[in-house]
Amino acid sequence: MGETIGSIINSLFWVFIFIVLITPYLRQRSLEMARISMIRQIEKKRNTRVIVLIHRQETMSLLGIPISKYIGIEDSEAILRAIRLTPTDMPIDIILHTPGGLVLATEQIAHALVQHKADVTIFIPHYAMSGGTLLSLAADKIVMDPNAVLGPVDPQIGQYPAISILKVVNEKNKDRIDDETLILADISQKAMNQVYDFIKKILTANNYSEESVEKISKTLSEGRWTHDYPITFEEAKELGLNVSSDMPKEIYNLMELYPQNPAMRPSVQYVPMPYKKPSSIPEEPQK
Repeated sequence: MGETIGSIINSLFWVFIFIVLITPYLRQRSLEMARISMIRQIEKKRNTRVIVLIHRQETMSLLGIPISKYIGIEDSEAILRAIRLTPTDMPIDIILHTPGGLVLATEQIAHALVQHKADVTIFIPHYAMSGGTLLSLAADKIVMDPNAVLGPVDPQIGQYPAISILKVVNEKNKDRIDDETLILADISQKAMNQVYDFIKKILTANNYSEESVEKISKTLSEGRWTHDYPITFEEAKELGLNVSSDMPKEIYNLMELYPQNPAMRPSVQYVPMPYKKPSSIPEEPQK
């Protein structure tokens, strides 16, 4: 009798272990299917190819180490492949949420978007900084949430802005500047020229006026702000970018399927449903 109970407990234990191991896989699989379904829904509604580029800061479940994600070569390879699979007369929608990334990867994607013959629309529900902004400039139309932001695209050399390195070299006696700093200054000037020229190239290809091309290219690349400065919807419009705030609700629904990995305790919490404007606020019942 005791052996039978022990055998049952042992079997239940392994069943429990199996369920614990398989549940995350099934949950992730279900999430992936929901994402694909929502993407197809948007594509059918807009008759476009939808490409999603969303970067979150993930946290490893065991060690709790934050991993910052950004636009990399893998992203450029995947997006270029998606563009190749898209008919030249089919519009492309890109849903973008990123802090930026590698210049090489970003410029590859931007160049491919400019070359696509049909319209390209980039949707920014929250933010597209640095390289994300550079991608946005390659689109025919930018759709931003009214509270979403873009960012400057001035080049960064190591941990310093290129413009700051140049400023130090220009203001100090060159005889007192070490060779490494002079080399960094040379690289900084080249990087700033390259970014400025590339912005002008993609804006010109997208039929911006000569005046707008010059204004946007200079403003975004000259380093007038810190690299994380948030360029609001109103500022982007004033700058001359082709921006709109007509964000389809399906874009927000899709974003919810790419959640940040939950911490042990949520930092933001609310009742996840729309409210109607109340005619009056009910008082708490008296105890």
